[in-house]
Amino acid sequence: MKLLNYTSAYFAGILLLIISIWAGLFYYSMLDEIYDSMDDGLENQKLLVIRKASADTTILNQPEFEAGYFTIKEIPLARAQSYTDTYQDTLMYMEYEEDFEPVRLLKTAFIHSNGRYYEMQVITSMVEEDDLIEDLLYSLLWLYLGLVASILLLNNYLLKKIWKPFYRLLERLKKFRLEDQQPLQTTPTNIEEFKLLNETVEKLIKSNLATFTSQKQFIENASHELQTPLAISLNKLELLVESNHLTEEQMQLLASVISNLERSTRLNKSLLQLSKIENRQFPEVSATNFNELTKKQLEDFEALAEHREVTLHLEETGTLNLQMNPDLANILLTNLLKNAITHNIPSGSMIVFINPDNLTVENTGPGKALDTDHLFKRFYKGEQNSGSTGLGLAIVKAIADLYNFRIEYSFEEGKHRFSVYPTLAGIV
Repeated sequence: MKLLNYTSAYFAGILLLIISIWAGLFYYSMLDEIYDSMDDGLENQKLLVIRKASADTTILNQPEFEAGYFTIKEIPLARAQSYTDTYQDTLMYMEYEEDFEPVRLLKTAFIHSNGRYYEMQVITSMVEEDDLIEDLLYSLLWLYLGLVASILLLNNYLLKKIWKPFYRLLERLKKFRLEDQQPLQTTPTNIEEFKLLNETVEKLIKSNLATFTSQKQFIENASHELQTPLAISLNKLELLVESNHLTEEQMQLLASVISNLERSTRLNKSLLQLSKIENRQFPEVSATNFNELTKKQLEDFEALAEHREVTLHLEETGTLNLQMNPDLANILLTNLLKNAITHNIPSGSMIVFINPDNLTVENTGPGKALDTDHLFKRFYKGEQNSGSTGLGLAIVKAIADLYNFRIEYSFEEGKHRFSVYPTLAGIV
C-alpha cells in the first residue's frame, strides 16, 4: 500500500471512530434539548388552559383528548395535595396517521376559582426516535463520505505535490546501480525534512561508491597478486618433481603440496568470479542460445565424464534463448554440469533437459538428498571432496539472483535435479 493511501486509511478509520462517538453524544444532547423544549411548551400550554378554564368553566369536564390536546377531570383534595407535575413519553392513536404515534404528556393538578381541584393532562406531538436516528445516521454517513472524499482529494492533489521530492528520490534510488559509478541526483526542495533526507542519502551513496570502488580494486589486486606466486610455486614444484633426485616419500609430499596449491588457485579464481558477479561487473547482455551452449559444454566434458564412467545425454523439447551476459551463461552451465559429473557415482548418468521455459540437469548420485538450507551457500559440500572448492553452486545461485531466475533442487529415486526457471522478461 502506498504511503498516501496508508495515511488515508488511517484518517478514514480515525474519522469513523470520532464521528461515531460524536454522533452518540450529539444524539443524546439533541434529545435532551428537544425534551426541554417540549416540556417548556407543555408548561406554557398548562398555564394557558388554566387561564382559559377560569374564564370558561365548560372545559372543566373534558375527560378525553377527543376534543383537543388536553383533558380535565375533578379529583379529591387528598390526591391533589400529593400531586406533582410529571412528564412522560407515551403513545396515542392519531386519526390522520391511522397509527399510534409518540407524544409527550404532562400530568398536573390545579385548584379552580370555585375551590375545587382538578387533574389536567396536556400532550404535544414529538419526533419519533427511530425517524430521528435514521435521519441522523444518513446525515452522518454523508458527512463521513464527504470528509473521506475530501481527504482523498487532499492527498492526491496537495500532499502528492508536497511529497514529490520524496517520490522522485525513491525512483532514482530504484534505478541507482553501484556498478555504474554515478552519483545520485536529488531534487531541490524547501522542506527541511526532505533536504535532510537528500543530504543523508547523498552522503551514504558517496560513501558506498567509495567503498565499492576500494573493495573492487582490492579484490582484483589481491587476486592478481595471489595468482602470480601460486603459479610460480606450482611451476617450481613441477620442475622439482621432474628431477630424479627425490625419494618416493618426498614425491608423495610434493604431490600433496601441488594438489593443495592447485586447489588454492581454483579457489582464488572462484572467489574473484563470485565477487565480480555479486558486484554486477558483467553489464553486457545479449541473446544466448542455451541449446547450442549445452552441446558445446557436453563435448568439452566428455573426457571428464569418461574418466568418471558417467554417461551424458541431452533431451531437447524446444529452444531456450535468454537475455544475459554470455560469459555468465557459460559459467552457470559449466558449474551445473561439472557439479553433476563430479558428484556422480561410477557407471552413473547425467541428463540435461531443455525446453523453452527452463533448463534441468539431472544426475545419479549418493542415495540421500542434499541440505536445501545450506545447498547454495559458500563452501558447502554435500560430501567430502578434496578437489571441490564448495563455490560452484554458490556461483550458480549468484548468477540466478542477478537475473531474478528461480533455481530449484529436488531428489527423487536416487537422482539429483537442479532446475533453472528464468523470468518471462529474460526469455527471448
